[in-house]
Amino acid sequence: MSKLTLTAMAAISTLAFSGISQAEKIAIVGGKVHTMTAQGTIDNATVLIADGRITNIIKSAKSPDSSFRVIDAKGKVVTPGLIGAYTSLGLVEVPSWVGTVDSSSEKSNLSAALDASLAISPDTTLRNITRIEGFTSAATSLNYTDNMYKGQGAMITLGDDQLPVFKPHAFMTVDLSRSGADTVGGTRAALWVNFEQALNDAIYAAKIKFNPQTEWHGLLNKTDTKALVPVVKGEMPLLVIVNRAPDIRRVIQMKADFNQLNITLVGASQAWRVADELAAAKIAVILNPESNLSYSFDENGATLANAERLHKAGVTVAIGMNTHNIRLASQHAGNAVANGLPWQAGLASLTTAPAKIYGIDDQYGSLKVGMVADVVVWSGDPLEVMQAPTNVIINGKEVPLESRQTKLRDRYLSLDKEKPQQYVRP
Repeated sequence: MSKLTLTAMAAISTLAFSGISQAEKIAIVGGKVHTMTAQGTIDNATVLIADGRITNIIKSAKSPDSSFRVIDAKGKVVTPGLIGAYTSLGLVEVPSWVGTVDSSSEKSNLSAALDASLAISPDTTLRNITRIEGFTSAATSLNYTDNMYKGQGAMITLGDDQLPVFKPHAFMTVDLSRSGADTVGGTRAALWVNFEQALNDAIYAAKIKFNPQTEWHGLLNKTDTKALVPVVKGEMPLLVIVNRAPDIRRVIQMKADFNQLNITLVGASQAWRVADELAAAKIAVILNPESNLSYSFDENGATLANAERLHKAGVTVAIGMNTHNIRLASQHAGNAVANGLPWQAGLASLTTAPAKIYGIDDQYGSLKVGMVADVVVWSGDPLEVMQAPTNVIINGKEVPLESRQTKLRDRYLSLDKEKPQQYVRP
């Protein structure tokens, strides 16, 4: 057998293994396309997809050649796939489960070095429940630890991939709110000193040849300190859980003191009080716009106008909450729009804003040539609770609009008395 033949066979084998040779070509024709780019919104447009990427956006309902499977989007809305801005997807199924719940950590020897990407399961039923609501990817991390650090989070796809993590070590989360202070002597007087010392230690560690043999007397152990090095170098986004305006001002000052930090606030119920300062510091916010009650003293002043006021000041606003019910974030964005947030900003809070926060906006969060083909076709306005996806495409492949919930609905929608109704394992 010739060397050329062997090379050709190897190439074909590689393509088959990667799935490229099996990739479907899809044309979404005639929809109202929100590109979330400088192209803006295009009526009656066509989106072409091949090899898992967007290959063209045509400003007309142009029928492609026969190699494309056509999705008729006439009278419908087309958007980028929504991004879960802050979740624990893949780490938790039933929070009260007596067994291992990978979204929680107690009595661990690690803090900042905790790595969510090592625990994520693609088999969670919550994946399908989430994606049939238009979400195609998500940021996921631990939501409980017994210290101020929630460890390193990851970006995951909600497609049918057996390896869902496409960006490990995507961000670090630290809790500088009241609950974070409770883990450090019960006072912010210790919390801020503790965290700033850890950052200084990480800066020192970045300057020296830091290896297992290095003698170390830092506040955190070597593994945790090493995990903070990309944070202080600005290479890893730092998510800061915080709500009170005084604490938010302290975060702004901390960014001035450690000027390479790439900070995003999480929660931020009182962020509207310091909106102009956040905009000047270029600090983004991930919030639940429905926070309107004082669940704790930290959240006095919470208002439904938080998202609108932050956006008006020029702050990047993403909408999400650390729960397996991130599928409700589109409804929350709609409520933020009802309370003053511009509609386009509401859609951006679920697409371009989280993509920018996590540094994946060159691949996700908008519709343009070369982007990953995460695309959703909606029956109508995606921020209206009575509208829903009719087609969900993830990594260029259309996924079924089916979940454990829809299967249960269909099973018991019309009962057949002649057949047993109990679950039968396939």
